[in-house]
This record gives sequence, structure tokens and C-alpha cells, in this order.
Amino acid sequence: MNTNHKPAPAVLSGRKLKGWMVCGAALLSFAAGSLLTARLMHLSPARADSKRIFELMVYHTLPGKVPELEAIFRDVSKLSAKHGLDVVGYWVPNDDPAWANTFVYLVAHPSREEAKKNWDALHADPAFPEYRQQAAPLIEKDAAGYKVDEVFMRPTDYSALK
Repeated sequence: MNTNHKPAPAVLSGRKLKGWMVCGAALLSFAAGSLLTARLMHLSPARADSKRIFELMVYHTLPGKVPELEAIFRDVSKLSAKHGLDVVGYWVPNDDPAWANTFVYLVAHPSREEAKKNWDALHADPAFPEYRQQAAPLIEKDAAGYKVDEVFMRPTDYSALK
């Protein structure tokens, strides 16, 4: 009787060879794909401009006056933009009673010098005094004057906003 079957050791070595070829091809494909993906996905690290600053402004209003101050700033925002003040956003607290009478906004400036120049331009605009007069009776006062917290900040090197 004649059979076309190969002896058992020959069959096993052929299967091993095919198995190694498949594993090798898969490994090579994975490595090539990983390298290509890593190259395509490589992003340049973000660097903070050392002069760019942010100015946080927190206005403390008399009880219940935040909506009125918010309405004034809605109009002032157009004037601010005209004078190069890049307001990132305006916020009013939502649920925390300790912050109920506060109005917050954040301004981005190219530098401290530009901040001064732009604020001076806004305050010199003939339309600005009217807004200041409207806002003055809404803002809480203390011994130092109007209760407005102002702080200039620099972004950290890991900050998404620079």
C-alpha cells in the first residue's frame, strides 16, 4: 500500500517553519506600523511664550447685582476687543453660595507692557466712563476702594492654554 503522507517529523517541521514565517511577518508589520504611526503622530512640544500673561479679574458685587454687572460687561466686551484686550471668557458662579456675588473674567495679554497699553487705551476711550459709572454702584467697596481681585499669571510649561 502506497500513501502520499509525509513522515510525521517532516510535517511538523513544515508547520513550524510556516508558523515562524507568519509570526515574523506579523511582528515586522507591527513594528513598521508602530514606527510609521509614531512618526505621523509626533507633535512638536508646545512652548510657552515667556512674555504672554493672563489677567484674572474677580469682581465682588453687592448682593444680587451680578446680572446687572454681567449686562454692562456684555457691552464693554465689544469696546475691550476694539482696544486689543483679548478676553478668554466671562463667568458667573453657578451653585456655590460663597461665590454668589462674583463676576469673573480672564484676559490674555502678549506681555505686561501690552496689557498696560491696552487698558490705558480702553480707559481713554470716550465711551468707557459711562460703563464705569453704571458699574460703580454695583461693586462692593472696602477700605481700599472697589472690591476687585486682580492677578497677573504666567502659564506653566504643561498648560494647554499658553
